Amino acid sequence: QVQVTQSGGGLAQAGGSLTLSCAASGHIIGLRDMGFRWYRQSAGNQREMVAEISADGTTNTSDSVKDRFSISKDEAKNTVLLTMKQLKPEDSAVYYCFVHYSWFAEDVGDHRTGARWGQGNQVTVAS
Repeated sequence: QVQVTQSGGGLAQAGGSLTLSCAASGHIIGLRDMGFRWYRQSAGNQREMVAEISADGTTNTSDSVKDRFSISKDEAKNTVLLTMKQLKPEDSAVYYCFVHYSWFAEDVGDHRTGARWGQGNQVTVAS
C-alpha cells in the first residue's frame, strides 16, 4: 500500500513564495506508474485541482495558478514539490496532495489502480 505524507506551506506575504512537498512511500510490487495532483480548498470555495504531474513527467497547472506555480518530481525520493511563487491572498487554502497509481497484480494477472490523499497543509498569504 501507498502512504502519502505532505509537508511545507505556511505563511507568506503577497508576492512571496512557498513550497509544498508530497512524498509517496510504500512497497508496491509491480508498480507501473504513479501520478500526483495538488488540490486546494478554502472556505466558501469548491476544491480545485491546481497542478498535476503524470508518470511520464507531463505537467499541468490550472489557469488560476498558471505561470506562478510549478510542479516537479524527485524520482529518487518519489517526492513531488509544488513551488508557489508570486503568491496572492486568494491562494490561501488547505492544499492536498493526491496520488494515483497503477500496478500489476500477479495473483490476479491484471492491472489494478489505487489512490491516496495527503493530510493537507495550510497555505496562508497575507495581503
